[in-house]
Amino acid sequence: MAPASKADKKAALDAASWMFNVVTSVGIIIVNKALMATYGFSYATTLTGLHFATTTLMTFILRWLGYIQPSQLPLPELLKFVLFANFSIVGMNVSLMWNSVGFYQIAKLSMIPVSCLLEVILDKIRYSRDTKLSITLVLMGVAVCTVTDVSVNTKGFVAAFVAVWSTALQQYYVHFLQRKYSLSSFNLLGHTAPVQAASLLLLGPFLDYWMTNKRVDNYDYNVVSVSFLILSCTIAIGTNLSQFICIGRFTAVSFQVLGHMKTILVLILGFFFFGKEGLNIQVVIGMIIAVMGMIWYGKASSRPGGKERRSHSIPITRPQKHGGVSEPSEINGKV
Repeated sequence: MAPASKADKKAALDAASWMFNVVTSVGIIIVNKALMATYGFSYATTLTGLHFATTTLMTFILRWLGYIQPSQLPLPELLKFVLFANFSIVGMNVSLMWNSVGFYQIAKLSMIPVSCLLEVILDKIRYSRDTKLSITLVLMGVAVCTVTDVSVNTKGFVAAFVAVWSTALQQYYVHFLQRKYSLSSFNLLGHTAPVQAASLLLLGPFLDYWMTNKRVDNYDYNVVSVSFLILSCTIAIGTNLSQFICIGRFTAVSFQVLGHMKTILVLILGFFFFGKEGLNIQVVIGMIIAVMGMIWYGKASSRPGGKERRSHSIPITRPQKHGGVSEPSEINGKV
């Protein structure tokens, strides 16, 4: 009775974590689209810096209240993570600016095979045939939904290459650091968010001016636009936290595969809220294919041999036990 109860509890926590990520991620996309398209706040890098500044404030408050206990993360590891994360943010923004929407979507889809490659090389993960086929089906479905015109140039390809690899490395590193140093999502955010906030707020205005030829200090700040900014930063706390929770529980590949459910939800909500792009038959067929692939992936990867680590390769650095916020995690055996 106890094992079943433990499995049920883990399944419930997994589902809650995933729904938390879906709701906050889709919510922030809708709010940011309104903020940028309707109110003209086109400073994406600076906005991300504000998101991490708000997240940093949250971690400071939780630490002050005693919900986050002291933990250790070596400075070299922290700097590597922040480097990957910032290159991911800047690379994605530049890739979107220099590439067509179709090639940008292809680049995003390529994060799944890149994440798989990292897990195979660094974590010695072995995928079953069904798991590989289910991932392929997800990619096909999302491609049918989102990829339209495809054109690419040299600088756009370089930007996309940097964006894809830095994003995959950043997401892999979230899982790696949580396992190696036994860090909860709150602990890891407490270490990384302040450095990301400082670096992005320092460099963001210059990068945004380079990309948009507009200065963030010349923006027309009014009650409505500032209200949307505050709402975006508030939702970003949940988005940042839920990303760390989900990657810590599922691994980066599962996070990417299931993450395309958010792409489908954004397409649907964009149709209802903005009404500019209809749900034609091609998009509907792509959604059906992608959802079938996600369901197949969930079943295939959870079966024995569906997704296994051939050898345990990451040494675990266990800190002293504290009482603060933590999440249970699977360290050994099946991923």
